[in-house]
Amino acid sequence: MRILGIETSCDETAVALVEDGRLVGERLATQIDVHALFGGVVPEIASREHLRVLPRLFDELMTDTGLTPADLDGVAVARGPGLLGSLLVGLSFSKGLCLATGAPLVGVNHLMAHLLAPGLDGALRFPALGLLVSGGHTHIYLLRSATDFELLGRTLDDAAGEAFDKVAKLLNIAYPGGRFIDMLASEAEPDTALFPRPYVDNDNLDFSFSGLKTAVANHVAAHPEVVLDKMAGAEGLAGISGVRRQELARICASFNWSVAQTLKIKVERALERTQGVCSLIVAGGVAANSAVRRTMAQVADSAGVALTLPSLSLCTDNAAMIAYAGWLLFRAGYRHGLDLEAVPRGRAIPEDWSVCGDKRTMEWK
Repeated sequence: MRILGIETSCDETAVALVEDGRLVGERLATQIDVHALFGGVVPEIASREHLRVLPRLFDELMTDTGLTPADLDGVAVARGPGLLGSLLVGLSFSKGLCLATGAPLVGVNHLMAHLLAPGLDGALRFPALGLLVSGGHTHIYLLRSATDFELLGRTLDDAAGEAFDKVAKLLNIAYPGGRFIDMLASEAEPDTALFPRPYVDNDNLDFSFSGLKTAVANHVAAHPEVVLDKMAGAEGLAGISGVRRQELARICASFNWSVAQTLKIKVERALERTQGVCSLIVAGGVAANSAVRRTMAQVADSAGVALTLPSLSLCTDNAAMIAYAGWLLFRAGYRHGLDLEAVPRGRAIPEDWSVCGDKRTMEWK
C-alpha cells in the first residue's frame, strides 16, 4: 500500500511516500530563513510559501520514486493542529489530488503523527507512555495502540519548545533558537539554583513553562550584558568568546536543565500512575534536545521500560510521519470524505473517520 503524506501545519512544507510501512521517498522545504527576520513564524507568509512550493515538491517526489499520481493507494494529510491558513493549503492540495485520481483520503492528527514517527525506525511497543514535546505542545499520552490514545497531561500555556524560542529571542539568538541553546548548553555545567522547575509542586500531569520563561527574562533584565549586540545564528555565535560566552553557556545549560528536569518529574509521575506500560515514546522537536534525550533515557531505565526516540530527522515537522500515520490508519480501515475540515491549534480534533460505514466520535485534545 503506497500512501502519500502531506505536511503544511506550520512552517515546513513536506511530502513523503510510505509503502507498506517503509519510507521510500520524501521532499521538504523549510521556511526558517524567511521567518528568522521576525523571530518567529508569520502565519500569512507561511501560507503563501506552502502554496508556492508544495506543487513543486510533489512533482519532485513523483520523479524521485518513478511513480505517477495514479500509483497512489491513498493520501494522508495533516489536518491539525496548526496554523489554519497553512493547513488549508495542504488540505486543498490533497483533496484535489484525491478528486483527480480517485485515491481515498485520510486526515492525520499532527500530534499523533509525531508520537508514531519512531515506528519508521523500529517497532513500536504498546501500551506505551508518550511524551510529546514541541513548539506548541507538551503533552503526555497513554498509547494503547497506534490508533488508541488517551490524553493524561497537557500544556496550560507556553509549551517547552515555545519557551526555548522565547528565551533565545531574549538573548538575541536567531530563530529557531532551541538548537543554539542546546549547543551553548553543552559548554557549561548547569546552575541548578538559577532557574525554577516550573509547575511541579502539584499532583497533576499538566505543564506550564511561562514561569520559567519569566524567570529567565528577569535574570536577563538584571544582566543585560549577556544579550547579544545583534541577532546571531551559527556564524554569529561562533564569534562570541570570553566571559560573555561563558555566561551565555551557563544560562543555556541552566535553562536546559530546568526543562529536562520538569519533564522528568511529570513523566515519572505518569509512569507511577499507569499500569502495564512497556515503553516510553518521546517525540516532537524538543525530543532532539540532548538534555531531554539523556534525561528520558535515565527515566526509562529507572522505570524498567524501553525508550523509543525518533531519529533527529523525524523530531521536527515532516511528511514521513504523516504518511506513516496515514498508512496505519488506512490499514485499520479509516477514511475521510472530501468534506474533511482543517482544525487549528486550540480546538479539539475529532476522530470522525469513516470505519465500515460508521462514525467515531471520540476526540483528541
